Amino acid sequence: MTNDKIALRELLEKGSDASFLREMIGFAAQRLMELETEALCGAGHGERSADRRNQRNGYRERDWETRAGTVELRIPKLRKGCYFPGFLEPRRTAEKALTAVIQEAYIQGISTRSVDDLVRAMGLEGISKSQVSRLCAEIDERVQTFLNRPIEGEWPYVWLDATYVRARRDHHIVSVAVIVAVGVNTDGRREVLGMTVGNSEAEPFWAEFLRGLARRGLRGVKLVVSDAHEGLKVAIAKVLGATWQRCRVHFMRNAMAHAGKTQRRIVSAWIGTAFAQDDADAARKQWRQVADQARPRVSKLADLMDDAEADVLAYMGFPAQHRAKIHSTNPLERLNGEIKRRSEVVGIFPNEAAVVRLIGALLLEQNDEWAVQRARYMTLETIAPLSDDKTITLPITAA
Repeated sequence: MTNDKIALRELLEKGSDASFLREMIGFAAQRLMELETEALCGAGHGERSADRRNQRNGYRERDWETRAGTVELRIPKLRKGCYFPGFLEPRRTAEKALTAVIQEAYIQGISTRSVDDLVRAMGLEGISKSQVSRLCAEIDERVQTFLNRPIEGEWPYVWLDATYVRARRDHHIVSVAVIVAVGVNTDGRREVLGMTVGNSEAEPFWAEFLRGLARRGLRGVKLVVSDAHEGLKVAIAKVLGATWQRCRVHFMRNAMAHAGKTQRRIVSAWIGTAFAQDDADAARKQWRQVADQARPRVSKLADLMDDAEADVLAYMGFPAQHRAKIHSTNPLERLNGEIKRRSEVVGIFPNEAAVVRLIGALLLEQNDEWAVQRARYMTLETIAPLSDDKTITLPITAA
């Protein structure tokens, strides 16, 4: 105890508030781990005791991301069994899901050589089917509770995107679409609204997914942002009655396909002049001018601009403060990148339930991270006017 007081006094004498807070968190976490380890061992560090049940075996380093910054932890190791601090447990859902998927593939005898190596590295050889089933059931319950939770409030903006993973179905390897929906509510907070797995991106598939969101309470949607997936525009109009924003980044890629290699930079800058306008009318006017000038030389590009004008410029009808975030699906790119990274570890999923288990766990963790962020994704002052509930007023401190 005396040593703890001395260490705490040294922290109090240190410099900046940020570093002090970070070191205080590290100090408390390290002390907590020492106490938990002592309880598991039945004796203190280096203490001789007839009640001792286990012994220490050094430490392993781990970085812990907190609001105060990265805290370097030294997690005690035990000679028998393993120890993991309880305060880190909530962040291990995706790690558990990945382990469960690998275990399931291994048990079913369909794992690849790389998965076999991972299984051995994780010390999972000899795992029983009952152990796998219990772990999967634990994760599935948490994921399904999250994915089927009620959606409360109004959600002016919704982003939809699809990524593909490989899974086994009826003894065949198929590519399945993973659809993720993210929204921002009238408090300016961002959440993962839902996820589904299916065979295609046709209109019935999209419509059923959106109906599921509506049944859970999704309402007040003004703009849906996505790539030009087949049938999606029809499903959005039919189910949500909202405006569709075609992802500007994906459109530009399509437009560049109609320009020669030497002209792509010029064409990109040319079209970009429409995006630089201050309001919707000026943007449409500039868009028409660019399309008309391109028509004699690049008729296919002009035709593409004719067809896409309303959808690509839809975001210009919304508050200027939001346009950088609603003109494309870029807010989902980091999330999709993490999905791809974890999916590549598995390679081929043993079934679609395993896809939902792993990706659902990732989305659950991401949603938890967004929930504890202090800053809103969009300011309350700029997004509150989009609410259909006219009785909503801003707090005195925000008005």
